[in-house]
Amino acid sequence: MASIKKWLPLIVAFAMGIFFAVQYYIPHPVTDKMLTDLAVWFRIISAFALGLGIVSLFHVHFVKIKRRGPAWGFSIIIFVSLFGMLAAGIFCNGIEVSTEAGKLTIYGWLYQNIQVPLQSTMFSILAFYIASAAFKAFRAKTKEATLLLMAGLVVMFGRVPLGELIWESIGQFKIFGINLPPSLGDITGWIMKVPNMAAQGGISLGICLGSIAMALKIIFGIERSYLGGGKQ
Repeated sequence: MASIKKWLPLIVAFAMGIFFAVQYYIPHPVTDKMLTDLAVWFRIISAFALGLGIVSLFHVHFVKIKRRGPAWGFSIIIFVSLFGMLAAGIFCNGIEVSTEAGKLTIYGWLYQNIQVPLQSTMFSILAFYIASAAFKAFRAKTKEATLLLMAGLVVMFGRVPLGELIWESIGQFKIFGINLPPSLGDITGWIMKVPNMAAQGGISLGICLGSIAMALKIIFGIERSYLGGGKQ
C-alpha cells in the first residue's frame, strides 16, 4: 500500500506531463476534447480547494480568537467580513442601491466602497516600502549601481511634471556636439522601450527555461516536493 501511494502520483504526473506536451505540438480533435474535459475537472478541483482553504481559514482564526492570540481582533474582522459579503451575495442579490455611478447591488456597493478603498490604501502603503528598497538599491557603490541610479532618476523625473519643468528651464544645449532631446519624456520612453524591454525579455526567457527545467524534473520524478517532502 505504501508503494502504491509513493508511485501512483509519480505515474500520474509523468503521464499527464507527457500527454500535455505531446498534445501541444501534435493537436488532434480527440486530445482537444480531452483537454476540454480536463479543464472542467480542474475547475471542480479548484472549487474543492477553495472550500478546503475556507475551512483552514476558519480553523486558524477560530483558534486565535479562542486563545486570545496576537492581533486576535483582526480575526474577528475576517469572520465579519466573510459572513457579511457571503450574506450580501446570497440574500441581497435582488436589492439595488442608487449611486453616482449607477445602480449597484448590495454586494457591489460593499465591494466598491470597502474593498476598492482598502486596495488603494494597501498599494499606497506599499509605495513607501518600494521607495525604501529603491533607496537601498540605488546606493552608487559600484558602476552598475550608479547606472541604475541614473536611469531611475531619469525615469522618475520624466514621469512627473516637475521633471519636465526642470528640463525646460535648462534649455537646449549640446554635449559633445549632440543636441539633447527636446523632452525628458523622450528619454524616459527610450529607456522604458529599449533597455527595459531588453532586460524584461532576458528575465522572461530565464523564467521560461527555469519553468521547463522544473516541469521536466517533476515529470521524470526528480522533484517530489509536491508529495509532501523533499527530493527522494
